[in-house]
Amino acid sequence: MKISSLIIILIMMLSVQQSQQSNIRIFMVGDSTMADKSYTPGNPEKGWGQIFPLYLKHGVDVFNHAVNGRSTKNFREEGRWGVVMSELKPGDYVIIQFGHNDQKIDDPNRYASPEDYKQNLIRYVEEASAKGAIPVLATPLSRRSFDEQGNLKDTHLSYTEKVKEVAVLKQVTHLDLNARSRTLIMDWGEEKSKELFMHIAPGQYDRFPEGIVDNTHFSPTGAFRICDLVVEEMKLKLPELAKFFKN
Repeated sequence: MKISSLIIILIMMLSVQQSQQSNIRIFMVGDSTMADKSYTPGNPEKGWGQIFPLYLKHGVDVFNHAVNGRSTKNFREEGRWGVVMSELKPGDYVIIQFGHNDQKIDDPNRYASPEDYKQNLIRYVEEASAKGAIPVLATPLSRRSFDEQGNLKDTHLSYTEKVKEVAVLKQVTHLDLNARSRTLIMDWGEEKSKELFMHIAPGQYDRFPEGIVDNTHFSPTGAFRICDLVVEEMKLKLPELAKFFKN
């Protein structure tokens, strides 16, 4: 091989390596509303996190570590946060979204009181920051829960407020997905908003032969619509990332 050809090959390899190293990296930690779900036939449930990469241009790597049933407590206790910490590099973004399972007072493995939830979030933020990463807090997404008068209930109450308190205290960005999802559900109304969630009629999917009514987890329609809102919020709160989203 000629020396000139070898030099060209080396330059190309170096260029690719530098390109890979300069990619924006976004880590995601959270619960089932964010998590990747199986694409096996007959499973309509989707998390917004698995839809998220479809909105991004080349040059952004997404690592979704969110898992069903996890809270700020057991995500750490199971060693999942340790895995994320071992992979974080300076400049990486970490989107942190919990709350659905922290409030389950009847489950000691997941439950965290509002104050414990706040302290857990502070610890996540401080540890990510110590690695040079950029922590981004997200308020928990609203459940579809209407009262007898047709008003949407606030299903996360003080947990949402604790996220905001930590964001102010630690001076980090927060994505108010609770407010955005509440507006979406109310705009769609009590009946139509069922389309956003797992309201499956009997016989519609083999996985749910008797049907299912689930006002927490998202249908494909819901996952995409929630992801629309996430992207809108990120463009507003993290303008430096706006150029990485597809038009």
